[in-house]
Amino acid sequence: MISTWIWSHLPGNTLVKLLVLLFVIAALVLVLFEWVFPWISESLPIQDPTIAEES
Repeated sequence: MISTWIWSHLPGNTLVKLLVLLFVIAALVLVLFEWVFPWISESLPIQDPTIAEES
C-alpha cells in the first residue's frame, strides 16, 4: 500500500509515522483544492457547454 522507502524514511515509531503521513496527505489535499484545481479549471474549457440548444 505505502512505499517502503517512504515509510522507512519517516521519523519516529509507527504512531508518529502514521500521524506525519496523515498530515502530509492532508496538506497535499489542501494544496490541490486551494491552488491546483482552481488553476486547472481556469486554464481548461471544461465548463463550456458542448451540446447546442435546439431552436
